[in-house]
Amino acid sequence: MRTFPRKKLTLGLGIGLEIGMVLSCANAWPASSLEIYGFAQLDYIQDYRRIDPVWADTLRPSTIPTNAGQFGSNGQAILNVRQSRLGINGNKDHLTTKLEVDFFGVGPSAGQTAIQLRHAYGQWGQWLGGQTFSLFMDHDFFPDVIDYWGPCGMVLLFNPQIRWTPINGDFSFAVAIEMPHGNVRSSKKLPDLTAQVRRNSSWGYLRLSGILRRVGFETLGTPTNEPSEGQVGGGLNLSSGLILSEPNKLILAGVYGYGIASYLNDGGTDLVPGGAPSFLNSSVIPIFGATVYDNHVWNNQFSSSFGYSRTQVRNSAFQAASSFHRGDYASVNLLYRPAKNLLTGVELLWGLHEDSSGNVGTDVRSQVSFRYSFSSQE
Repeated sequence: MRTFPRKKLTLGLGIGLEIGMVLSCANAWPASSLEIYGFAQLDYIQDYRRIDPVWADTLRPSTIPTNAGQFGSNGQAILNVRQSRLGINGNKDHLTTKLEVDFFGVGPSAGQTAIQLRHAYGQWGQWLGGQTFSLFMDHDFFPDVIDYWGPCGMVLLFNPQIRWTPINGDFSFAVAIEMPHGNVRSSKKLPDLTAQVRRNSSWGYLRLSGILRRVGFETLGTPTNEPSEGQVGGGLNLSSGLILSEPNKLILAGVYGYGIASYLNDGGTDLVPGGAPSFLNSSVIPIFGATVYDNHVWNNQFSSSFGYSRTQVRNSAFQAASSFHRGDYASVNLLYRPAKNLLTGVELLWGLHEDSSGNVGTDVRSQVSFRYSFSSQE
């Protein structure tokens, strides 16, 4: 029987108790103010090559080996339920709350079936506080794919934040301070500043978001934590959903910036320290991402999503030869909805990883998924 680290068990019990407390209060709230929702999902993945086994349940180009045989011989069959999801929506006295988890472990729990917090926030009027999609991310952009991680070249991050939305409607504007992220001995001295403007129209929408942040590093174990250094990073993310013919939609996005790799869905690093002995003159790494997908509805039961995405960085001379340089991702699927709460589908995926030395690795896989959705309001 698998055992779990104590802190993960504590997290699971804590979330379970919180959900239980909310459910016990349900009778005190009007029926329309509380919704319990989610889905149970089984994924069968047939990988025709091989990727890092920690990330075998999804296709991230950065986890594809560029050296043959690094993770074993080709071919692997995977079945998991880690995409399954559970959430609670509440609405009372103009206060909206949301708590949502899935079971796809990341970070210290990567490769495990473990509780992962997606959303935990409250919203009152123009103000939102808690964890949800970063404001730098377009949360309407995710294509209708069944692969968990999705296209590599788009912005995707659930982030703790304080958000203000003074203008809402067909034209909207919002600004937020967010938890700073980093992936190289990061020093997080200031929050990240994000903002977005969006215009809705009969043809779809256009959204521009930006980020300004301090990206730094420090040395652990020295009396003054030296050497240390900080650089300014930032970027822009332009995205759009174009209605080709209702309800078919073409979605496009392009993102570019310096020191923003931790906000993208896959690949790259924010900052690279300089060379020995001082490790100063660090570099915030430029990164570019692009994604184009077509969500096409064939009829009331069948739909498809197909497209392509890329992430590419301009590597520093101080990076190792094995460092990430480019990732490509493409997929096509056919989804079938035989009933309102049932979905099944098959998806074919291809990925490519190129490191800074020019070595290339690719992966091809298929995925079949079965999903049953539920809601207490149905």
